[in-house]
Amino acid sequence: LLHFSSLDYEEAALKGAAQKSKFPLVEVQLTGENHDGHHGAKHIETLPGKRLIYTGHRIIDNDCGPKLEIELSDLETGLRLAAHWQFYRGFPVARCYNVVENTGDKELELEYVSSFALTGLAKEGKASWGEKMKLHLPHNSWYGELQWHAYKLPELGLSPVNRFTTKRVTVSNTGSWSSGEYVPMGCLENTETGSCLFWQIEHHGSWHYEIGDHFHRELNDAGTDEGHLYIRIGGPTERENHWWKKLRQGETFVTVPVAVGAVNGGLEAAARILTGYRRCIRRSHRDNQELPVIFNDFMNCLFGDPTAEKLYPLIDSAAEAGCEIFCIDAGWYADGEWWDEVGEWQPSVKRFPEGLGKVTEYIRTKGMVPGLWLEIEVMGVHCPLAERVPDEWFFCRRGKRVIDNGRYQLDFRHEEVRRFADGIIDRLVREYGAGYIKMDYNINIGAGTDLDADSAGDGMLQHQRAYVLWLDSVFARYPDLIIEHCSSGGMRMDYSLLSRHSVASISDQTDYRKMALIAAAAPTAVTPEQAAVWSYPLETGGTEEVAFNMVNAMLLRIHQSGHLARMTPERMELVREAIAYYKSIRRRLAASLPFWPLGLPKFGNAWTAMGLEEGDAIWLAVWRLDGTENEAVLALDRLANRGLSVRCAYPAAAR
Repeated sequence: LLHFSSLDYEEAALKGAAQKSKFPLVEVQLTGENHDGHHGAKHIETLPGKRLIYTGHRIIDNDCGPKLEIELSDLETGLRLAAHWQFYRGFPVARCYNVVENTGDKELELEYVSSFALTGLAKEGKASWGEKMKLHLPHNSWYGELQWHAYKLPELGLSPVNRFTTKRVTVSNTGSWSSGEYVPMGCLENTETGSCLFWQIEHHGSWHYEIGDHFHRELNDAGTDEGHLYIRIGGPTERENHWWKKLRQGETFVTVPVAVGAVNGGLEAAARILTGYRRCIRRSHRDNQELPVIFNDFMNCLFGDPTAEKLYPLIDSAAEAGCEIFCIDAGWYADGEWWDEVGEWQPSVKRFPEGLGKVTEYIRTKGMVPGLWLEIEVMGVHCPLAERVPDEWFFCRRGKRVIDNGRYQLDFRHEEVRRFADGIIDRLVREYGAGYIKMDYNINIGAGTDLDADSAGDGMLQHQRAYVLWLDSVFARYPDLIIEHCSSGGMRMDYSLLSRHSVASISDQTDYRKMALIAAAAPTAVTPEQAAVWSYPLETGGTEEVAFNMVNAMLLRIHQSGHLARMTPERMELVREAIAYYKSIRRRLAASLPFWPLGLPKFGNAWTAMGLEEGDAIWLAVWRLDGTENEAVLALDRLANRGLSVRCAYPAAAR
């Protein structure tokens, strides 16, 4: 693969045909094969990756666009590989994955297979890659999601030296929180040429990518050479993620998909392209056109302690404010403390003396869709059912059940687990009339399960693929059901799950001032109409605090909460006004593209801003945070030489 860029291909940039052997389409490393080069820990110079030869290709036109399939073979082992590249009309993006097949007479043992491999990332332009290349990384944390930082590669320890280094910049996740530390995406910008490469890994488990430099033999006049930059992107690996896969005769393995794109511009340009691409690959659901307003009783409100008595006044006030969905969050299934006892999902008679169905029916009489919180992938260690079912229901390593934060991880490869989960969904929908389910996930189970698997990472990947197939079956059974995606806020912000779920909670942040920074960055990783943001006015606060809370969510998805029933009339009116205005613009927001006139937000910013653009309209949210500066100047170059009409849409009193 010689070129993947928004810029024209110039063969002279390769500095000689001999370099082409260093530009592989794919990397594959088998156990027992030589790692054929001076590589350190890098995933380069792999075998049989270097031996693969072209045997054919085809181009198939489908509903998305042209799909390129390239066939490769290794004559020594009988390994065959098909590289799949799906292109999308209107978007400079390819969705890439590889299918490996064992056609030989011996078992093959996989240690590494890339989903996308590209060398020559910095071959355009004259400056050193140490000066011109900037890597944008999305750091992620519970309560601190989507904190983008930009680095020159030497700031991360990767510097041009002589010939090449053994250093690499690695970004990885091991475990079941795909975005526990980084969102599975990135952007590499060439500041000299004004172009960038961007990518997202569409997998909700372990993944890895690395950027490094690769030696080539043509030295410059001084006898030194920087070499070419490369990137290798994929799912779990043996070295980083405890994944190892035995491929028996006739068996195949499919890598996780990776979307890769190229555009003139930087991270903002990449985010706009990805927004359109994400809409293209997402499961169609009217939720993403209608954007109903959700009330959830958890955040800065009941905090997992719902009862019928507490809920009725909240239901009344949520309906009065204009909410259209009312979700009863955690705690509805337990008499008291419940964290390590969850798993049977039967309503508490103590909390709902007249039955949970009485409350959900009341929600419907108020014109709202009832919803319920669920964490279906786990079972508490003190759940009575956990003692009655076999170990095969759960993740196990070295013969023992894996425990994380008081919970076992259910293994969705097991047919009885899937049947059990189906029964729970059926009961919530049919008995309690749930039209909305908040599907949470609050553990990170680590490397995976080695039960009936070649490695812990292999068991993890098999389970995750079984889980999304189960999820697809639920949506097929209940096509109108809205299932919110949540993993302690934004701990699984990936488009394996977000291509299926129509709405996702992006953070559990409880401070509305910090939530503003997370909300403003949300469209880098999630389409605006999927990004659910808490708006939780405090019981005692001023009108400015209410407005700040509402603006946090108004250009995304409103996740309303807070004790609305206890608010003063003046503050409650600000909530109603915000929701009414949101309803007047939400269908256009669902087709909008994001931009950031003050740059991507960071914790510590004095001001931040995020805009959405659709047709002839721009909606701009501006927040003043902790700074002392009374003014901020917004860069709106895109509006130069255009006739403008500007107004403060909310709150009306500020016009």
